[in-house]
Amino acid sequence: MDKPLRSTLELMRWVGWAQMKAGEDWIRERELSHPQSFVLGYLVQNPGAIQRDIAKVTRTTAASVSSLLQGLETRGLVERRTEAGNERSKRVYATPAGVELISGFDTAMAGTEESILTPLDTDERTALHALLAKITAELPQPSR
Repeated sequence: MDKPLRSTLELMRWVGWAQMKAGEDWIRERELSHPQSFVLGYLVQNPGAIQRDIAKVTRTTAASVSSLLQGLETRGLVERRTEAGNERSKRVYATPAGVELISGFDTAMAGTEESILTPLDTDERTALHALLAKITAELPQPSR
């Protein structure tokens, strides 16, 4: 028999796990890996990024980014364009198909949040939010 979750942090991890799993399922349904979906999202927000910037934001190597982009390019989800006058510099763009493929992620995650919080009424949700905001105000902020 499974041991019941007792500590507050265990319960918070469980909520985080449920949210993460929903995101992973959404990504997997689109036959993307987490790094691929991250890069597509980054390119939607930063069209024309250079590979070096993508490597920096993904904390990986240029070779890894090149391989990842090649896979996305093969599927028609991104395109690399050379700049006029600088054939060595390529800018990367999500194609309309790439944009469409990941366009519902925020809505899906809002639905997941609603599903997770269903047992709480409005006052309980407000109280939970206020308590979590109080706790996280004292924590180091994650780097983005």
